[in-house]
Amino acid sequence: MSILHFILLLLVAGLCGSLGQVIAGFSRGGWLASIALGFIGALVGTWLARLAKLPDLFTLDIDGKPFPVIWSIVGSALFVAVLGLLWRQGRRVA
Repeated sequence: MSILHFILLLLVAGLCGSLGQVIAGFSRGGWLASIALGFIGALVGTWLARLAKLPDLFTLDIDGKPFPVIWSIVGSALFVAVLGLLWRQGRRVA
């Protein structure tokens, strides 16, 4: 994988993570957190899609490696929503 493809993969993951944060309505961190959320969302979303036997809806092929854009957004939104609930509960107790 070349540097250009790696940067493109980071950019796509960051956009997916940012959209997941917007959908969930909870945002902590900057662009590095968005990139991490994009990759975590891709793992969580793809796992949930396979459990529900759903097809890959929109997948980008970056240097021969598929990146599930829709499932990354869905997975990151769910992950951020759970984190937001846990974070807000912890602050209420304190």
